[in-house]
Amino acid sequence: MLVIGIAGGSGSGKTTVVKALSEKLSEKVVVIPQDSYYKDSSNLTEEEKRNHNFDHPDAIDFELLTSHLKDLKDGKTIEQPVYSYITCSRSKTETITVEPAEVIIIEGILIFTHPELRKQLDIKIFVDADDDDRLMRVMARDIIERGKTVDWVIERYSRTVKPMYLQFIEPSKRYADIIIPQGGHNKVAIDVISATIEKALTNN
Repeated sequence: MLVIGIAGGSGSGKTTVVKALSEKLSEKVVVIPQDSYYKDSSNLTEEEKRNHNFDHPDAIDFELLTSHLKDLKDGKTIEQPVYSYITCSRSKTETITVEPAEVIIIEGILIFTHPELRKQLDIKIFVDADDDDRLMRVMARDIIERGKTVDWVIERYSRTVKPMYLQFIEPSKRYADIIIPQGGHNKVAIDVISATIEKALTNN
């Protein structure tokens, strides 16, 4: 079993890299998104939710994430939380059943900031992209998928996304074994990583 961490700023192309690797490795892969492990914030007022900092490590339930990863590595099935960005809440009735696989991919902006989680990763990949490209992708995603306004996205980017990237995410790049420039469009890097994973699985 191989555990791969894929980190990078919001809009860097992490999802594209994960999708490409998943397609190449097909049934051997299970993906665990950090975003499923946001702490429940349903008790906050609408104003507090608007001002909530989702880009700070404290927003993530790392205790549950590391526990679930350990269970998967031990061959156990987990019940992954279901989190809604719309209501800022974790579902109390619904979970996603995840079974162990040959390759476990943990994907998220803050996964390299947590020492215990880092120790559980066999390969650490950081997806790098220009700030302008990341902002455009974040805007497109938040407006189309999450129903936000342009003003909301820009205000949030200035207030939390960019400062947290500079404070936590960008510095965590130093823990990476592999850095992919040009985000998810770097097909050469994805091919090389896929070949490395296949070789590692064969040697296990």
